[in-house]
Amino acid sequence: MSATENLNKEESKRNLNFIEQIVEKDLQEGKNGGRIQTRFPPEPNGYLHIGHAKAICLDFGIAEKYNGICNLRFDDTNPVKEDVEYVDSIMEDIRWLGFHWENVFYASDYFGQLWDLAVRFIKEGKAYVDEQTAEEIARQKGSPTVPGINSPYRDRPVEESLELFYKMNSGEIPEGKMVLRAKIDMASPNMHFRDPIMYRVIHIPHHRTGTQWKAYPMYDFAHGQSDYFEGVTHSLCTLEFEVHRPLYDWFLDQFATGDYRPRQIEFNRLNMTYTMMSKRKLLQLVQEKLVAGWDDPRMPTICGLRRRGYTPESIRNFIDDIGYTKYDGLIDVSLLEHSIREDLNKRAMRVSGVIDPVKLILTNYPEGEGEMVEAINNPEDESMGSRQVHFGRELWIERDDFMEEAPKNYFRLTPGNEVRLKNAYIVRCTGCKKDENGVVTEVYAEYDPLTRSGMPEANRKVKGTIHWVSVDHCLDAEVRLYDRLFLVENPSEEKDCDFRDLLNPESLVIKQHCKVEACLKDVKPLDSFQFQRIGYFNVDKDSTPDHLVFNRTVSLKDSWKKQQTKN
Repeated sequence: MSATENLNKEESKRNLNFIEQIVEKDLQEGKNGGRIQTRFPPEPNGYLHIGHAKAICLDFGIAEKYNGICNLRFDDTNPVKEDVEYVDSIMEDIRWLGFHWENVFYASDYFGQLWDLAVRFIKEGKAYVDEQTAEEIARQKGSPTVPGINSPYRDRPVEESLELFYKMNSGEIPEGKMVLRAKIDMASPNMHFRDPIMYRVIHIPHHRTGTQWKAYPMYDFAHGQSDYFEGVTHSLCTLEFEVHRPLYDWFLDQFATGDYRPRQIEFNRLNMTYTMMSKRKLLQLVQEKLVAGWDDPRMPTICGLRRRGYTPESIRNFIDDIGYTKYDGLIDVSLLEHSIREDLNKRAMRVSGVIDPVKLILTNYPEGEGEMVEAINNPEDESMGSRQVHFGRELWIERDDFMEEAPKNYFRLTPGNEVRLKNAYIVRCTGCKKDENGVVTEVYAEYDPLTRSGMPEANRKVKGTIHWVSVDHCLDAEVRLYDRLFLVENPSEEKDCDFRDLLNPESLVIKQHCKVEACLKDVKPLDSFQFQRIGYFNVDKDSTPDHLVFNRTVSLKDSWKKQQTKN
């Protein structure tokens, strides 16, 4: 191997994240027959959010990179919270992100095997039925510095535990009356080893198995065993499961034979500024109608981000940029916003949209006449070409592009000042008209016919350029201006107040009677555009041909920090 090849190989190794390094080492050592298999195991009790996207990119990405497979496995061990609606939404989100699973499994597929395994544990004296209350069990577990106390049922006869375990599943035992616990070590320094609960009683019908089961396995018992039954080689979890790993391994060691064992590896979860990731609290927002559903564009859910205008590529690029570590931290949401700006800058068509319109009348432009001017669709992509845009005597411009008495550094329309109308002419403001309340209703200007874009005189320099749409050739639209849902940087850490009190009252501002170019007549939901000088917008699912609705995906620049500094 040449020196250059050696350098490239070393550079490639340095660019691997720590999980990829582990996988490559396992492959070099021939573990699991050189086989790579991962799984993405969501619980179907809510919609996926941006934090889950990080796990999806890792689970599916590792399998893709090393020619392995990744299964989708629903952790449906708690029928109280689970629903088919969530199963369908999870599948849709994974597909939208651009990933494909090898197989779809459910933890409930293994209920029979898990039951048989639990029976084996009882027969081998490794599990027992406990009739204490949850509060009594919690007290007897002790603390990290105080050993636990054995349950009075810990040494009950095997036959008695077996009989009660079957009754737990027959419907004879009320919920909360008894549980099955593993018999490990009540004095262990690892609290998870202090006789963890393996099964509890739930009488609510399961979304797949109906009323077949009344005793349901706990996550810690179902997770590792399901990995083993499936043949998972690398079980990738977030850091909160690191303390569970010894128990994960202990359960497997009690029954697994041969050299194969799934290996649990933990990575940092995604915590993001001005964002709440708790499924429970997100559900509260939905149920209390503080947002307009799971796909509200202010929500951190994948379907909410999709509706707001985020692309799969922008989310995957964001995940790649922040990487994977063994340390939890707080990621600035502006990095996610930067990612979508970068992506849409390359692909989004530039159009004119006027959010707060006021009429501009070019008093020296011939009445009843008009012309077409050329507009570049995207200067970043020549293949997108150009279009012809109607121009005439009366135009709509942004209200804040005119000031009657302007400060020195104001370079837009003010009496006596010149600006360029994007893709058209230089105009000089001559005045305005107001209503009885002093509100400007019309702005007046004169255009210079020799300064049309592309003409020799067009090179005359002016300091300001503003966008516009033709009054006679435009469409009405509703524009929804979305911003960060919370006012504080880390709402999850605000323990002394109700998280609902931290909501940003201006996270959604709806603007009616906006004006957009006529070329947007046939847009479809999720189509994205750059409204020049304003931001990136996409078509909402509420939009119809008779009532266009656009969501602001992100502004052209990050104005949040500047705004917060002013406040």
